[in-house]
Amino acid sequence: MLFFLLVGLAVDTVYLGVFTLHGLPVPLATISTLLFSIIMTVTANNFGGHLILTSVGAEKLDIQIPEHRELHNVVTEMALASGCSMPKVYVVYDPAPNAFATGREERSASVCVTTGLLTLLNREETQGVVAHEIAHIRNHDTRVMMLISVLLGGVVLLSDWAQRSLFSSRYGQRHRSHPLIAVPALLLVAVSPLVSRLLAMAVSRQREYLADATAVEFTRNPLGLAKALERIRDANLPFRKATSGTAHLFIANPLRRRIDDREGMLADLLSTHPPINRRILLLYQMAKLPSGAAGGMGL
Repeated sequence: MLFFLLVGLAVDTVYLGVFTLHGLPVPLATISTLLFSIIMTVTANNFGGHLILTSVGAEKLDIQIPEHRELHNVVTEMALASGCSMPKVYVVYDPAPNAFATGREERSASVCVTTGLLTLLNREETQGVVAHEIAHIRNHDTRVMMLISVLLGGVVLLSDWAQRSLFSSRYGQRHRSHPLIAVPALLLVAVSPLVSRLLAMAVSRQREYLADATAVEFTRNPLGLAKALERIRDANLPFRKATSGTAHLFIANPLRRRIDDREGMLADLLSTHPPINRRILLLYQMAKLPSGAAGGMGL
């Protein structure tokens, strides 16, 4: 929300009070972006989960299908193990193995998996993935990440509008007399989507480690989740309905970028998830396997 206000303030600063009321400049863009941010936040808080599920084409379970029935049973087991309310369960018909959770609170939370994941994973591995997603619900990550998804889209839209406004003919007439003010404002508008996305990524990376550890508490079986992540990694299939605004929600980056498998400062800044190989290694260490066992998996 601070970025919304800063972008609006940048436009007002460059225009230097285009709109006046009784001789006084009125920060019209700042007021407009404040109202826009409030509307976006309320929308995200109340309808964000539904918007995200709709955007990926999620559908309710068909209990007549054996894989769907087994998934429902696994989610029920993990909800009981975690003490969490039973979430709604959805599937997306896509060959890429992946899953995510969303929702404002436990009572309205949802778990969504792809049909590719149900086909590729056995019951023990599916249990690990579901436990990971319920851990996000239990740790209240879903509310934060849901808000980030919707607001991130709003920042991109707002930045695009601001750039169009700043480069209009009216701006072209005004900015020459105040170049020192215009340059920082332009930079702010240009980098807002990038910085907001970096914030989303930073939050997501840390919560993924916590969700892995919490999932192990629920299942008492770190190998189930470790093997599931290995299968997801080796499948290497992008989930085409995901976007840069929703990628941080998934158990593994659905966009399948090379930088997600790297470590270091650049990878930490640009990837939505911690390296999947490191997550697998940590899970094997939780299982107290010999170090050679993890090394044999290419880690």
